[in-house]
Amino acid sequence: MTKDVIALTPAVPDPATLLAGLYAGGPDLTVNTLADGAVLQLCTTQGTPLLSVESPYLVHHPHEARRLLGDQVRLPEGPFWWTEARATTAVPEGEQLAASFAGRLTTVLGGTTWPPQPARTNVVTTGDITLPPLPDGQPPAVDIQTDRAFVILQDRPVIALTAWLSNALTQATAHDRALHLVTPPTSRLTLPARAALGIRPHRWVIQHPEHGYYDGLTGAQLHWDEGAFIPLANHDGEPRVAEPFQRDAPGTNTSGERQLLLCLRTVHPATEHLVLGGALEAAWHHLTGAPPTGWSSAEPVGLPWSRRQLTDLARTRARRSAPTLLITTGSPEQPALASTRILHTAAGIEEHITLALGYGPDDTVPLAALPQLAELLATQHDLYTMLVTQRTARRDLTVPPHAELPPIPVTLTLGTNAIHATSLNHTPQPTAAPRPTRLGPTTAPALHYTLGNGTDPKAWTTLHHITQGLRTR
Repeated sequence: MTKDVIALTPAVPDPATLLAGLYAGGPDLTVNTLADGAVLQLCTTQGTPLLSVESPYLVHHPHEARRLLGDQVRLPEGPFWWTEARATTAVPEGEQLAASFAGRLTTVLGGTTWPPQPARTNVVTTGDITLPPLPDGQPPAVDIQTDRAFVILQDRPVIALTAWLSNALTQATAHDRALHLVTPPTSRLTLPARAALGIRPHRWVIQHPEHGYYDGLTGAQLHWDEGAFIPLANHDGEPRVAEPFQRDAPGTNTSGERQLLLCLRTVHPATEHLVLGGALEAAWHHLTGAPPTGWSSAEPVGLPWSRRQLTDLARTRARRSAPTLLITTGSPEQPALASTRILHTAAGIEEHITLALGYGPDDTVPLAALPQLAELLATQHDLYTMLVTQRTARRDLTVPPHAELPPIPVTLTLGTNAIHATSLNHTPQPTAAPRPTRLGPTTAPALHYTLGNGTDPKAWTTLHHITQGLRTR
């Protein structure tokens, strides 16, 4: 298992400060580098890592630290540097090394550490430590490697899609392995982490002190078998659902918290003047009254919002035939989080966007603003399709390890190109389907369907009736 310690400093940890931090283990340890120098490791004389340190990361938005680390974290004024260290807990010295490393950084540069603790600067005695070497090619975030899985053991209140976790997921896929993230039942996922771990064969594994292991997204009871976590089945062959997953399910949300989810796809002509992010920015501003504040390819989100910069990144990755995944955040007054996947396809440059907004019991969900938003996106931002749903879920947009109520459709919008790509105009619509509103120019309108107010599950049936007429030509 590993222990995470984060130093939050107002100044960048320069090489001299990092070296002072690494000397927390005294002169007996060796230093290794990974990922072209992006990760430093303190290792035993046998080469086994005790501490892995990621390159410092500039975060422009203080609310990002509070979103991921909690409201109690004390932050430097203005932008700060996030330096994350992961220490092995196979020996007590590993955790002591992490605490001393972070304490040395904050002693020199100011700032604070997470978890909150008094700054330590002592030298940790490591001369007698003997650990078995790690398997070749094991990523620094991975605690256990088998022929079938990479396993990460993590104990944090909120598990984000950090660069550590993103790299481990990439490595697991490249090596044809599953990634199993094991946490206590007190942990929650951010929406980007939930989306990444929801892709099979990856799993979010809950280690419950009384009920063993279960899947935090499906509730399936799990057990360790031949190097991987696999579901236990009932006598009828169906997966056995863990009691805490069912018992803690909200059923009805008495707190009244809700989430509005927009799943939209844009398709742009591939021109040299294209600047991406316009649809997301327009939707964000239309629903919250302000633009996004930051973007990044992992969490924490550290860069100020810039459509030009994210477009440049997407172009760079496209030259390597690689898709681009971006995460976007906004101001803390209105919880909002978006994931955007950018692809270069035969149709053009596609943005697949999922935007989630959180609302409390006294907040008004802006359902009345959706028709105007649909017209704006269809006429000015190359909207292809947009499905809006609402669900009972946490306002802070984190995912707990128990059953949540499914989302309920609110609206469906079909852009002009989506209509042309189907036989919708040539097929009589089912009588049960609502009549759409035509948006935009009469010669090439978009179609906007109102399915309900997000409270009646029968809206799924209505949506099914509509999609019956959407046969591709």
